[in-house]
Amino acid sequence: MSAKTENILIQIGIAIAAALFFIPGIGSVHLFDWDEINFAESAREMIMSGDYLTVQINYEQFWEKPPLFIWMQVVSMKLFGINEFAARIPDAICGIITLLVLYNIGSKIRDRRFGLLWTMLYACSLLPFMYFKSGIIDPWFNLFIFLGTYYFIIFTDPGNRKHSTIKVFASAFFLGLAILTKGPVGLLIFCLTFCIYLITNNFKLNFKWHQAILFFIILALTGGLWFILQIIDGNFSIIQDFIVYQIRLFETKDAGHGGFPLYHFVILFIGVFPASILSLPAFNYKITNTEKDESFKRFYKWMMILFWVVLILFSIVRTKIIHYSSMCYFPLTFIAAFACERYMNGKTVMPKYVKILLIIMACLLGFAVTLVTQFDNFKHLLYPYILDEFAIGNMQANATWYGFEFAFSLIFILGVVWMCIKSNKILSYKNFSIMCASSIIFIYSALLFIVPQVEKYSQAAAIEFYESKKTEDCYIYLPYFKSYAQYFYSDRQIQNKNADAQYLMHGQLDKDCYFVLKDISLEVSSFESEVQDAKLINKKNGFAFYVRKPQIY
Repeated sequence: MSAKTENILIQIGIAIAAALFFIPGIGSVHLFDWDEINFAESAREMIMSGDYLTVQINYEQFWEKPPLFIWMQVVSMKLFGINEFAARIPDAICGIITLLVLYNIGSKIRDRRFGLLWTMLYACSLLPFMYFKSGIIDPWFNLFIFLGTYYFIIFTDPGNRKHSTIKVFASAFFLGLAILTKGPVGLLIFCLTFCIYLITNNFKLNFKWHQAILFFIILALTGGLWFILQIIDGNFSIIQDFIVYQIRLFETKDAGHGGFPLYHFVILFIGVFPASILSLPAFNYKITNTEKDESFKRFYKWMMILFWVVLILFSIVRTKIIHYSSMCYFPLTFIAAFACERYMNGKTVMPKYVKILLIIMACLLGFAVTLVTQFDNFKHLLYPYILDEFAIGNMQANATWYGFEFAFSLIFILGVVWMCIKSNKILSYKNFSIMCASSIIFIYSALLFIVPQVEKYSQAAAIEFYESKKTEDCYIYLPYFKSYAQYFYSDRQIQNKNADAQYLMHGQLDKDCYFVLKDISLEVSSFESEVQDAKLINKKNGFAFYVRKPQIY
């Protein structure tokens, strides 16, 4: 078999495996509030309103995100209907493409085995795997930034000057798509990385001015397309609101999320397990001193800078959300692949502290997931210590457990322990593969069997209520907490523009209005005293449901 044929077969195998990893089960659990439902609802409203230029929530302009990912969901919903599967399939496709990209880039900058190492480490790490079964923007956003950065790296590589114009075009185009996906933060990440690389490289960079001009033209046209169309359409206020929102994310704890300064360090250490721990010995630039391949050393340097730029940037940003640091997954898994390659080549032995950390973290994660499956058996013991009424209400839900869920954790722990025990001198590809397979089984099974049950303790009761009103012409209003679920799951139609809080709570209604509250004594009593003609219809798992009917004279 020729090397080319073997390479094609490997890529087909990666694509099939990725499809089997990321597609099954993505429609089996409700979308999660806020982000998943937020984007899916914007896509649904584009379809319902026929306005594919303006991002909307509740049929009002929503300026927080550009529309590229939402357009992907629109296409998906046109093909598969308005449902969870359609909302998540774009990220599953992104997962397939991402693994193929990692294999091909890894093979080009090193060799085929390195490409497989990088691909396997990305696929077997917790959050990177989970994100490809979600319906959020970040997988595509990160891929576009990574591709834009990669093409810029190889464009500026003095040892590889072929097809420079194509590389410049590709770099600018993908960075433009990143802007069109989530906004200018994509360009900010690239610019900071580039500036730091330039400083550390004594401001030496190979480029021609006409290529720089081409880069900025393509970047502006691609990234600015939607913004330009909005201005032409007379919606300049959307651009102003969008810019103000981006600034607010940096300056305040917006989006309902704050956190301590080392928040993202912890998230990456736990969430990108096992790659995060395997990478630790390779966080030392001196280990590249023995590298003869200058292009690989440059790529390592770029990845190291990219990692620290993203991590430090979002540690400074006051809004702390778990996926803000997800761009770190690419450089972190690259560094882990480099470390594992060295373990396999015998250039270094896997340090004892790495093995200890791997085993401890695997045991903690496995135990935590197993503990969740036993929650119904001991939750009553926690009630006296919990002061949050809403949390206690959530805990009243009953999940369905099959009894074999512990096996997923056991397989995971045994796979990690096996690799550590068998890696005294050289890490074999076989033992590495066993660890990766056990991790994938653990994550895949948890998403398939455990997450749907955990959802019952959080949002399921409210979403089931919204779904029950899908065919009813009514209002649904949440007076005291923010959610997007009521729009998507009740199939909200364009409604009376005067139906504000005052109208819904005190006005003369033209149809039934349902109110959803968290079942907290203070909120319930406040609502009942303010809206005295609302009747309680049900309480379930931390939520209280009321109805106010039109007055008949």
